[in-house]
Amino acid sequence: MKSDQDLFAKGLATYQKVIDANYMYHREVYGLLHGVLLEETTDGFVFVDLACGTAPASATTLEGTGVGRYVGIDISQPSLEIAKQTLSALPCPFELRCQDFVEAINNWTGPVDVIWIGQSLHHLQLNEKRDFVRTVHNLLPRHGLFLIWETTCFEGEDREGWMERFRQIRPQWPAINDEEFASFDSHHLASDYPETSATWHGMGLDAGFDRADELMTAPNQLARVYRFRHM
Repeated sequence: MKSDQDLFAKGLATYQKVIDANYMYHREVYGLLHGVLLEETTDGFVFVDLACGTAPASATTLEGTGVGRYVGIDISQPSLEIAKQTLSALPCPFELRCQDFVEAINNWTGPVDVIWIGQSLHHLQLNEKRDFVRTVHNLLPRHGLFLIWETTCFEGEDREGWMERFRQIRPQWPAINDEEFASFDSHHLASDYPETSATWHGMGLDAGFDRADELMTAPNQLARVYRFRHM
């Protein structure tokens, strides 16, 4: 049986292949996030990166912004050990916490201006998502931003429909072998609960945000980026 460290390394290597090939459009998503931070934040903002993993995209995204403090949250200590090196060039203090992102937000103390979560909020059930977004709303100041990058169903499409659309992109991922692709599919079956765009918008507005904007739809139409804020 492989050790946990071996399994972690294998999973990370597979995901890195996906990032390097830009199969999930990391470059476009984090380029968009960079632009939002440049346009809508003030110098010294506190950036909270939920489910940050090893944080390479966030580190690059924050370059040239006025970030004053970075806090990364992830449940994987091995990922956070790598993130220490990844984030070492940031022009601000950073803190890494090994914690479940829901627990972290539920027990948050201290200032925060921007909360970002990418491809992780969909692990929660609908009522859990709603509670989470409401808690985020209550934490953010008037000028704060909540940005999410999440799997999104078409209107009228169910969870299985979204998963079938994911399976249909298999020919577009040639750098990934069949075993590696199957691991993504198994993860979706076990952990992913995508919502429609209307549902993502609705939970933001119901939580108390004045605006819920869809900023980007991935070219494969599997995920979208949303911004929640006050007027």
